[in-house]
Amino acid sequence: MNRAFLERAFQGAPLLFLLLWASGFVFAAMGLAHTDPMTLLALRYFLVVLVLLPLFVALRPGLPESPTQWLHVCVVGLCIQVFFFGGVYMSLEYGLSAGAVALIASLHPIIVGALAAPLVGERVGIQGWLGLALGLLGAAIVIVTRMTVEAASLVGVLFAVLSLLAMTSATLYEKRFGVAQHPVTANIVQCGLGFLVLAPLAVLLEPVHIDWTGEFLIAMGYLVICNSLIAVTLLLALVRRGLASRVSALFFLVPPLSALIAWLILGEVMPVAAWGGIAVATVGVALISEPGQRAREALVARLRSP
Repeated sequence: MNRAFLERAFQGAPLLFLLLWASGFVFAAMGLAHTDPMTLLALRYFLVVLVLLPLFVALRPGLPESPTQWLHVCVVGLCIQVFFFGGVYMSLEYGLSAGAVALIASLHPIIVGALAAPLVGERVGIQGWLGLALGLLGAAIVIVTRMTVEAASLVGVLFAVLSLLAMTSATLYEKRFGVAQHPVTANIVQCGLGFLVLAPLAVLLEPVHIDWTGEFLIAMGYLVICNSLIAVTLLLALVRRGLASRVSALFFLVPPLSALIAWLILGEVMPVAAWGGIAVATVGVALISEPGQRAREALVARLRSP
């Protein structure tokens, strides 16, 4: 009964992941208004470890059992915690618009789809590629109609590309080599590693100054609990349980969902074309999702039956 309940509950994981991940960009921008990127990330990871240490002592979930498992956990941690988040934050810091960052990030599912077959043995198929194409088109429509897509800084573009490659690498690596670790263990190891890498960089490159306002505390609380502890854990679990190309396709919905959240909460204008982009992206993700694939297979079977 408990296992069946968990299986049903996990079906809502993609939606929860999308909500938390898309909202995270709003709170990251709030946090960056009061401190610098490396300082923000280092503090974020330190707080994650601080929150999880009592749970680790109480639950005793264990550590990776071999040097190989340690390597796999650390590689994924470096890709996501250091290079992905670091690249996104630094690209914003160097003047790249949120629209340009989102547009570059929207290439992630396309790259994963292209590399999934040779690297992890996944076959995307015609319907999958159609879904990826529609997802990219829908995301691009939302970005172009709502955001200023500027690339004023070459350094900012390079950081955005770094974040794109890092998330792609993490997705494919986790699918190929990832071994299921307890979420508490994985988060402590990966965020601890992120802190050890980024804290010295913050000290060397930034003034390490923080404006301790209420807005900053709200942003930090959200980034620690919702982004680091929940969203990243859900992402890795989804990759291990499903096809990497299908999970990556969820990222097409991040720009549309971010726009929708901004419309609902902040009252930002939503042009008619942006609503059309949300619809197109949703159809694309539905086509490549597992239910969409099953529906196609069922339709083909009915057409072939006498």
